Amino acid sequence: MTMPDMLELLGGRAVPEARLARRQPMPDVLAILGDASYPRRPPVEVSPATDAESLARYRSLRRSVFVAEQGLFDRDDRDDFDDDPRTVALVARDHEGTVLGGVRLHPAIPGEPDVGWWLGSRLAVRPSSRHGTARPGPPARMGTAGSVGRALVRAACAYAEDAGVLRFEASVQASSERMFRRLGWESVRPAELAGRPHVLMRWPIRRIAAAAAGKAALGELVAGLAGPSGFVGDDGAPVPGSDLIAACDAILPTMVERDPEWAGWCAVLVNMNDLCAMGAVGVGLLDALGARDASFAARVLAGLRRASAAYDVPVLGGHTQLGVPAAVAVTALGRVPSRAGGHARPVPGGGGKTGQEIRVTVDLAGAWRPGFPGQQWDSTSCRSPAELQAMVRCLADSSRSRAGGGVRPSAAKDVSMAGIAGTLGMLAEASGCGAILDVARVPRPPEASAGDWLTCFPGFGLVTAAWVGTPLPAAGPATSSACGSLIAGAGVRLRWPDGVETVAIGAGVTGLGAAAGNPGECEAPGPMAGVP
Repeated sequence: MTMPDMLELLGGRAVPEARLARRQPMPDVLAILGDASYPRRPPVEVSPATDAESLARYRSLRRSVFVAEQGLFDRDDRDDFDDDPRTVALVARDHEGTVLGGVRLHPAIPGEPDVGWWLGSRLAVRPSSRHGTARPGPPARMGTAGSVGRALVRAACAYAEDAGVLRFEASVQASSERMFRRLGWESVRPAELAGRPHVLMRWPIRRIAAAAAGKAALGELVAGLAGPSGFVGDDGAPVPGSDLIAACDAILPTMVERDPEWAGWCAVLVNMNDLCAMGAVGVGLLDALGARDASFAARVLAGLRRASAAYDVPVLGGHTQLGVPAAVAVTALGRVPSRAGGHARPVPGGGGKTGQEIRVTVDLAGAWRPGFPGQQWDSTSCRSPAELQAMVRCLADSSRSRAGGGVRPSAAKDVSMAGIAGTLGMLAEASGCGAILDVARVPRPPEASAGDWLTCFPGFGLVTAAWVGTPLPAAGPATSSACGSLIAGAGVRLRWPDGVETVAIGAGVTGLGAAAGNPGECEAPGPMAGVP
């Protein structure tokens, strides 16, 4: 059946044969009947070369372009990156499956651990597909020159970011610099490859800044609600006239709905981490719970009850409201152990000094929490009560072990939803400093990419600042490592194995500014009535 015949059957006006001849080939019947997917189908599809045939065609194209056509290499363009099993080749295909071009991306150092620094290389496109057409004849819908190449570059950037890459670069031929810049890449410096002029270019990845962006409005929102002098944006607040620390955290309503037992557990967990960062030991909890019915409330309370027992901190009371949307928040009270002279001194979040060493203490056990991959690392539900208590009491126990407090850090914050890098940014901001984080030295489980790990909630994690030579926090099964420093300025920079530094956060995270003065000493009166 011809296209005019089909149109007559459908009640449409027949198209003259002369006009029909100039049109694209007839699409399938679904397209004629109004299937909207057909006209929106992209002319080029980019995907990983997962089969041997596609990979062989891409490598053959590379040789024809870089060896035969451009003479960049004598016989073959293969190198060590081709033998790295982590290397990914992306290929562009037309509707018939013909490989039109390809590009590869891979960790920057073959055979070395992946620290989140990747390169893009060997971008090759068939000559017939470089100017908007995949084959002889009328141009396909691919825009102006280089559209297949642009599609491959965009796909490589998206793949790299999805893989948790934080630094993505490519050495491009000078003639392609303009195209890359139009795609959003930044020129770094001139380079040379195979004796030809190239330009080292970098794709700006702002994942860390985005993870910390949720804290940006705090300074304006809480203006006029400042706590005790010397404590700005801390994880807990000293209670005036006592040795108590109060902390409070709410759990995201969507998380409560999705996993109520886990939400109840985390409501305790995050408060214990807060007290830990202040150098305090938990003494009691208060919870506020909203739920649609008693059955749902019981599931949240089951997780909260289990965590209360695991951390050995009792629930002193609270409030429960049924028939409302899901919500849970917990307030925790902790006590700072007395030091020499009978005073208790919390560890401030803003006590760091320029030149001090940054340490990261984190529990590497566990796995991504089901339903929250790349966002929440569950290192706590698999731990014993003794292990959990050893971690959250590490700074308080340091005070007990050294009367002079020499083992305690000058500043500490527990890792929040802003991730390790964002939390470091908050510590540095409160300390009136900037910070450098040595990416390769941050303790990280092999299952987590650098991008995920530096921006996720890790279960138990601390960022501390101390003078070089101060012992690292001894936090039971958790791992501690010196991996950076506080510097003059603001924001957070990432330091890479080649010595290059890139900006992760350009300025302060919260807008709260630096803590004024030095945190005062807290008198240690007798036990507070009603608190064990």
